[in-house]
Amino acid sequence: MSTTTAVEQASDLVELRVPADPAYLTVVRTASAGLAARLDLTLDEIEDLRIAVDEACTLLLDPSAGAQHLVATFRLGDGSLEVEVRGPARELPERSSFAWAVLEALVGEVFTGTSSSGAWIVLRHSKGAGGAPDVPSGAV
Repeated sequence: MSTTTAVEQASDLVELRVPADPAYLTVVRTASAGLAARLDLTLDEIEDLRIAVDEACTLLLDPSAGAQHLVATFRLGDGSLEVEVRGPARELPERSSFAWAVLEALVGEVFTGTSSSGAWIVLRHSKGAGGAPDVPSGAV
């Protein structure tokens, strides 16, 4: 008997594996924006998520790690998107750093951790939650 929950069954899963090189971050950013658009997020929410994914990927790069990979796993649920990024970085900056302030301002929830193979960051965004406030069109 399967122990998979209804939420997991109703979600789409996309995994993207790229070299841990800044030149490939464009691929991950583009994928995150495209998948976010499937949730009918506002343009501001899509841009916030794209920036947050880029920042998370940057934090997980380790120039001294050699030929390593970034793995981005996107889980699309009912009105939500979870992005888990794993990379070769052995340490992450302090939670009080500017990078964390950016991440926490752009998405609803941020989780992190480290393992023997590197570190990981999970970004969770639900439609209408987190990110910059919407500005009505025509507002100055």
